[in-house]
Amino acid sequence: MDSYFFVAIIKLNLKIIDLFKIKNFFIITKRKEGILMLNQIVLVGRLVKKPELKESENGKKFSFITLAIPRSFKNINGEYDTDFIDCTLWDAVALSTVEYCGKGDIVGVRGRIQSRVIEHDNTKEYTINIIAEKVTFLTKSQANKEKDEN
Repeated sequence: MDSYFFVAIIKLNLKIIDLFKIKNFFIITKRKEGILMLNQIVLVGRLVKKPELKESENGKKFSFITLAIPRSFKNINGEYDTDFIDCTLWDAVALSTVEYCGKGDIVGVRGRIQSRVIEHDNTKEYTINIIAEKVTFLTKSQANKEKDEN
């Protein structure tokens, strides 16, 4: 029997934007020791700018996007802070996102966290990247709706 997960995307004012069904949502790795490992991240936010398609030296297509995601709690000043999360998209995911999405659109990103070490002048810099494996287009901004109609 297939497993299904139902996910509701909810704004801060608790209005449901979209309800979608995702089949086999999580990818779980089982190690020899019998311990289950999981490296999955799910983000929902607004695109900060229009995605641009780029090409690597070996001809692979990619794009970088930044999601603006408001926190669900207020800071000491009574305001909601926003986190800006960078994501890397590859191949077909990058192509479709660049083609159909623009600044202000709300998207859902399912992916994984990838860490790497960059060495500069005998110092090591540790970075963490979000690699998008699936992007779901949830809503278009009003400006992008008007552009599509013209």
